[in-house]
Amino acid sequence: MKTALTEKYHNEPISYKEALDLFEKADFLDLAQIAKKIKLSKTGNKVYFTINKHINYTNVCSSKCLMCAFYRNEGDKDAYTMSFDQVEKELSGIENLKEVHIVGALNPKLDFSYYIKLLETVKKAAPLANIKAFTAAEIDFFSKISSLSHTEVLEQLKKAGLQTMPGGGAEVFSERVRKKLYPKKIGFEKWAYIHELAHSMGIKSNATLLFGHIETKEEIIDHLFKLRQLQEKTKGFLCFVPLLFHPENTVFEGHIQKKSAIEQLRVLAISRIILDNFDHIKAYWVMMSDSISQVGLHFGADDIDGTIEKENIFHAAGAKSASGLLSEKIIEMVKNAGFVPVLRDALYNEIKVYE
Repeated sequence: MKTALTEKYHNEPISYKEALDLFEKADFLDLAQIAKKIKLSKTGNKVYFTINKHINYTNVCSSKCLMCAFYRNEGDKDAYTMSFDQVEKELSGIENLKEVHIVGALNPKLDFSYYIKLLETVKKAAPLANIKAFTAAEIDFFSKISSLSHTEVLEQLKKAGLQTMPGGGAEVFSERVRKKLYPKKIGFEKWAYIHELAHSMGIKSNATLLFGHIETKEEIIDHLFKLRQLQEKTKGFLCFVPLLFHPENTVFEGHIQKKSAIEQLRVLAISRIILDNFDHIKAYWVMMSDSISQVGLHFGADDIDGTIEKENIFHAAGAKSASGLLSEKIIEMVKNAGFVPVLRDALYNEIKVYE
């Protein structure tokens, strides 16, 4: 799309109206060209990945979000809460581990002391790995069960080993959607407050969007603009991750089709265009599949996540991707897409460039 609007993206932020027009009307490949140009201006030909491990410590949840296939009720035969010995065993034998990603459900039977011990266990088992743990929804839940302020919760978690935070729990910043799908979960104001608080304490975080359920295009654009404004204020977000909704094993199975590759890539591209103050955009291979995430590198993404070892939450909802990938496979994926793979730590410090 060779227009004056296309040429201005490097000079000034896009407006809400311009973004919505692009999202709804722009030619697919033109959108890719704009997003890729922005990506190249920020990180060149490099695409980042890490060696990481996911720990989903419990699936017992009081929130019971309608779009979630992961949660279980206490007493369900497949309900679980990991012991600290299990956590330690999960982390054993992983070479060059750079990041441990910890998220779980809002289990009303666990005391706040469990989460402190969980972090201490991970820190001992993987002392060289960055601990990226607990969504804003979990932090708010910990505050409620402990009668501690959000600040006190974060201070204690940080002391126990918390270094960065994931961006989950955001879903989509629409009160209309929240009331219909996840009424027990925090909304934008509290999510933003907790991330702003974490950033002020030196805890950097990611940000996410869950798309492909009942949200509108306008609500997607509004979500992205809220994130851009928050990043302008705190400068504490490391990366933005669009998360594709998988309807399998939820109340939406048979009623909502998973978004097509083209629709996924449009969201990825418009995210890169709007979030001009985010350094990194992730094409999360778990959600998108290996092949679509490869294409996503030409739609503005400069990160493809990591090895993961074993992912549970989105596979419970029918994700067909592998539960984990070898570093060699990720390096091959990135090179075959025409980019240079870079092994990173959780803060995007470069560890090894694979020319």
